Amino acid sequence: MSDILFRGGRAFLAADAFAEAVLVRDGRIAAVGTEADVVRRAAPGHETVDLGGGLLTPGFTDSHMHPVQAGLERAKCDLAEVYGLPEYLERIAAYAGANPGHEWIDGGGWDMAAFPGGLPHRSQLDSVDRPVYLIQRDHHAAWVNTRALELAGITRDTPDPADGRIERDADGTPSGVLHEGAMDLVGLLTPRPTARDLSEALLSAQAHLFSQGITGWQDAIVGSYAGSDDQLPTYIAAAASGRLKARVVGALWWDRTRGAEQIPELIERRRSAEGLERFRATSVKIMQDGITENFTAAVIEPYCRCGGTGLSYVDPALLKDYVAELDRHGFQVHFHAIGERAVREALDSFEGTDPANRHHIAHLQIIEPSDVPRFAALGVTANLQPLWATHHAQMDELTIPFLGDERSAWQYPFADLLKAGTRFCAGSDWPVSNADPIQGMHVAVNRTEPGSSVHADYPTAQTPFLPGQSLDLATALTAYTAGSAWINHDDDAGTITPGNRADLVVLDRDPFTEPAADIWRTEVAMTFVGGEQVYRR
Repeated sequence: MSDILFRGGRAFLAADAFAEAVLVRDGRIAAVGTEADVVRRAAPGHETVDLGGGLLTPGFTDSHMHPVQAGLERAKCDLAEVYGLPEYLERIAAYAGANPGHEWIDGGGWDMAAFPGGLPHRSQLDSVDRPVYLIQRDHHAAWVNTRALELAGITRDTPDPADGRIERDADGTPSGVLHEGAMDLVGLLTPRPTARDLSEALLSAQAHLFSQGITGWQDAIVGSYAGSDDQLPTYIAAAASGRLKARVVGALWWDRTRGAEQIPELIERRRSAEGLERFRATSVKIMQDGITENFTAAVIEPYCRCGGTGLSYVDPALLKDYVAELDRHGFQVHFHAIGERAVREALDSFEGTDPANRHHIAHLQIIEPSDVPRFAALGVTANLQPLWATHHAQMDELTIPFLGDERSAWQYPFADLLKAGTRFCAGSDWPVSNADPIQGMHVAVNRTEPGSSVHADYPTAQTPFLPGQSLDLATALTAYTAGSAWINHDDDAGTITPGNRADLVVLDRDPFTEPAADIWRTEVAMTFVGGEQVYRR
């Protein structure tokens, strides 16, 4: 492999450090510094990459996403790129017409905010000649038609599962929306993807992520959940064959219907992936609550207007013992926590654990202010999904009215966490939202919708959401690079430092030199993994 010299722009090394040029040799960073100094160190016949005034950064690592599910959805009835009932129905009809042999119409990506009260209805899908199962954008609900309900045997007499809810009409008839654990009542009836389907979904997702500059990620659910199949064999096969080029950590799914008896199984699942260069199954994902929009996020005081305090999926009285045992076995624990009670329960469970395992809590929509300092005190990383911290229809119409003014002001307190000394990593939750880290950085800095968003024309989209919680660009970029590489225990990535692996991204401009309002316009021009170019625009 010949030397590669990056010049003609700037390189973001780490934190607020920059250099004029970078030299890569044998897949590693060989030198950084002034252009004149680095050029002298390049071997004869080296390759030159002209940055053209753009910015070279470490490869992005996404700390919370679901690529296999994303790849499957992109190959099915994908509603993520359109918005509104007419557009959804047009896309569904086109997919059904193009796939007459499919027994089911399944896929996902619909947005709660596109429907009054956040709820579509089965009748809107009943013109489709087959059962329909469409997962909501947040993956916390499914929209189904009457035929699907009939096949599942779901009637007004069907009880809600302990970890979910069947939405119902006034007379008790299921309306066609299944929340949380109720999704499985229909989802498990849909056709199962083959091993080839799962492999193709992963490789399709990997190609898309390389185009976004993402060279590594943590898959936040490796296991069977919400009608999806276990992806562990898919990752192991792709890593063993060399087709997986990104560096990936799998967060093994904690079955919330079981207890500590599953820990030996998790240890065995981790062991099955040992010895692979590009994949490790060293994290465990615990989903502690749901989401605010369907009132399943665990909150301390009842929701306004509707009452109720949401769901704690794992009994808090047992959670601390589970986390302590996982910690003793060297697992990293990766929490989903949206409501302030779930965040507190997760923090409580980390008391006395080993910070070297690099535990983290994702989403963190609402944090009661007295819990903010506990992250740094416990050595717990805040796993940010910045794209959600804006005024958009779901926030303004389905969240704030039910949280109330005081609690709404506790949402996504990035600046408060930073001031308290909290370590950050960052991700997208793709396909829940856009995988592009640049768009996430735009929101972290501006707290407004990126211009490329489907919500960009919403009336308050460009009104900053709690602007006092904004981050500076260097902090946001560091969260997506060094922060997320650190959370994956990938300690020779995330910064452009001599000796580190040459996972690199070339951006088409230097967003540090342009107005903050234009960060979203930045695009990835090239992506390198270990010095190998895996994407070029």
